[in-house]
Amino acid sequence: MANPEQDAVRCTLMRGGTSKGLYFKADNLPPAGAARDALLKALIGSEDLLQIDGLGGSRLVTAKLAIVARSERPDADVDYTYGIVPPGRGLVVYTSNCGNISAGVGPFAIDEGLVPAREPVTEVRIFNTNTRKILIAHVPVADGRVRVKGASAIPGVPGTGAEIFMDYRATTGAKTGHVLPTGHPLDQVVLEDGRAIRTTMGDVANPCVFVPAADLGLGGSELPDEINANEPVIAALRELRGKAAQRMGLAADWRQAEIQSPALPLVVLVAPPAAYADSQQRPIAAGAMDLRARLIFYNRCHESMAGTGSMCTAAMSRIPGTVVHAVMRPTGGGADTLRIGHPLGVMEVVVRASPEADAAGPRFERLGFGRTARRLMDGIAYVPRSTLAAVDVERVQEAM
Repeated sequence: MANPEQDAVRCTLMRGGTSKGLYFKADNLPPAGAARDALLKALIGSEDLLQIDGLGGSRLVTAKLAIVARSERPDADVDYTYGIVPPGRGLVVYTSNCGNISAGVGPFAIDEGLVPAREPVTEVRIFNTNTRKILIAHVPVADGRVRVKGASAIPGVPGTGAEIFMDYRATTGAKTGHVLPTGHPLDQVVLEDGRAIRTTMGDVANPCVFVPAADLGLGGSELPDEINANEPVIAALRELRGKAAQRMGLAADWRQAEIQSPALPLVVLVAPPAAYADSQQRPIAAGAMDLRARLIFYNRCHESMAGTGSMCTAAMSRIPGTVVHAVMRPTGGGADTLRIGHPLGVMEVVVRASPEADAAGPRFERLGFGRTARRLMDGIAYVPRSTLAAVDVERVQEAM
């Protein structure tokens, strides 16, 4: 229904893994630039922490988006751009990828007719424009449509669904070109208060900086609310992340990292296995995991575990000398499995290091994880035209 005061945008609301966001076909949006950014910020709600006047859910895991198009690359079926509109920050950020949102790209592409369905499993080659790396989604299909029902359960999502296996082997050196951007499995970062913190800086799927929880006075089983309320720890992590960003070449000055690279690197606190109660007060046994991890992004603790963060954690677990390798249970959940204890349970990922290496560092014969995804809604979203006053409104209208 036309309204002269609002513009209409076709989109899909999907859950991908433990995140939720808006999925768009690229030709339903303006081209990359100020008009597209203004539209996306208005759709999700960028200025308000509650995102009450937009479709975002007031949390980082529900303020995400994916833009998908047929690819012209010979090695890809679709191009996928990930974005996030952090609540209250007034911006849209494209610098990283999201493993959970990426799990919804294959199903979205198939059901939108961008990729033909091939039973029983359709392989969708996804070129992620943020990291310029290829991901491969193995999507179960039946009768020409993506399957939804299945027996796969992932911590943080109620019930079960059809498993989508995400192959991340080709995402090494995602932003820096090197699995170990500094060339070392172990680096020391000295904070302004004089504390020397052990770190590992890795770059697989997304750049991450890994820190032993004990080095910051934490036990490793803390839950998000407790970590977020610990202002001294958050301040130390902000500084540490900034200094890691500078060393990894993501920011020119660590003091400007919040502006120059607000998303990357992710920070992952790691600790040896131990029993704890998760965010829903369910007991998690020490024997169910190979290590504990708490992931920090945008200076807040993730409610579960980022998919890309799990890939980098798994990769570092197979490199001797890293802080991840040091805290990991020696035998683990299996030769090709890493079990990560996070605030909502235990996540299993697949990893096998190759005996070969190249100039970029270690290589992996297997690296991936299973996710589920579900289309929640298709429809038309509306944006007040007044929100686009600062950009070329005619370009927005022509692109719709």
